[in-house]
Amino acid sequence: MKSTVWLLAAATTLTLTVQAGTPPTKGSKTPNPATRIAPDPDNGGIKLAKGFQALVFADNLGRARHAVADPVTGTLYVKLDRLKDGKGIVELLDTNGDGRADQTITFGTYPGTGMGIYNGYLYASSDTSVYRYKMTNGKVMATTQAEPIVVGLTLQRQHASKSLALSPDGKLFVNFGAPSNACQEKDRQKGSKGMDPCPILENYGGIWVFDANKLNQKQADGKRYATGIRNAVALDWNTSDNKLYALQHGRDNLNNWGGVFTDTVSAELPSEEFLQVNNGSDFGWPYCYNDHFQNKKMLAPEYGGDGKTQDRCAGKDKPIMAFPAHWAPNDLLFYKGSSGANAFPARYRNGAFVCFHGSWNRAPLNQGGYFVAFIPFGKNGLPSGKYEVFAENFAGVEEQGTPGENANAGKLALASPGDAKARPVGLAEGPDGSLYVTDSVKGKVWRIMYTAKK
Repeated sequence: MKSTVWLLAAATTLTLTVQAGTPPTKGSKTPNPATRIAPDPDNGGIKLAKGFQALVFADNLGRARHAVADPVTGTLYVKLDRLKDGKGIVELLDTNGDGRADQTITFGTYPGTGMGIYNGYLYASSDTSVYRYKMTNGKVMATTQAEPIVVGLTLQRQHASKSLALSPDGKLFVNFGAPSNACQEKDRQKGSKGMDPCPILENYGGIWVFDANKLNQKQADGKRYATGIRNAVALDWNTSDNKLYALQHGRDNLNNWGGVFTDTVSAELPSEEFLQVNNGSDFGWPYCYNDHFQNKKMLAPEYGGDGKTQDRCAGKDKPIMAFPAHWAPNDLLFYKGSSGANAFPARYRNGAFVCFHGSWNRAPLNQGGYFVAFIPFGKNGLPSGKYEVFAENFAGVEEQGTPGENANAGKLALASPGDAKARPVGLAEGPDGSLYVTDSVKGKVWRIMYTAKK
């Protein structure tokens, strides 16, 4: 069954496409999110920590990115990196209570990454804007028009995604990734020095904050909340300590400078950084990079660094946790679930899940990433233990490390990212406590549940 409704929005033509497997009958209600659901026998092809099982909630959506679930109805919204049938957002509903999406609605005319729900609105982003849709009973209706929140942003060739996070008091945080690797005079060229001061930092390389309730804001209407962040695709607001957190993609091409910066060193450094982001934070890009072996911020070679010198970097803000280079942390979710049939055990509450999208430039070492990590948090807003491999085998290649343990995980014999069967990229939490993970290759969505006895 397929039907199409054309609707003329304020500035664009919006198409609503409905593909319903088992459409709801008149007067039907949203299934009870506390209902026990049978997982797939093979967990949808992934490996999970002990006590957890999974099912494929949806498949073949297209190049999926971030996702968010309505906290009451459980309706799942998935952003697409490329338009599919002219649409950029997928609305997934389980209308018969079997735990899988049986109704798919597509809408929105912009591809992109960011997703969020605040005050009855669904927020989403393209590479040049942030907009929202009014929700009715947890759903976006066919007649709902997109409202522009942040507009007029310049499209960049690198790090263009405008990932976002929303605080309970109505602040909208938006990532402005730097359209550069290390702010060189000639980007990524051997021997090209870094610009000092870096002019890119005026409008990029940080996180800006806006009013989530105000329409038609430009970048100049927002405030630069934090700087020195090359690109933070993963953002989330932690309600347990009321702080913003992010994960930074570290820079590339240290090996362009030779000497101590060998190919092997460049494969392991700099760190992918887990950041607690406060108003006024400066994490040092492009002048500095993080070295998790020395546990220091080091001066970048473009600015005279030799792998041993800190110089101006000694006073920059440090990460709360560091990961090996090029794993590409693409989403962050602080788990809140405390009830529901599929809720995770208490140790997971207020802890962080991180989606690693996987590397592309770790030669001569193995590719790395392609898994979901869990990081326990203490009451002080900092990690209380090492990261754990929570879900893996997305790429379809055996990895080192045991799910549920902090092993030397995430390294796998994969020739290139293009050979990965799936790449985890987005996270969302359902009202029953399930964790959703999206895939950017073909658009699969897994639903992970805790099924052991509580």
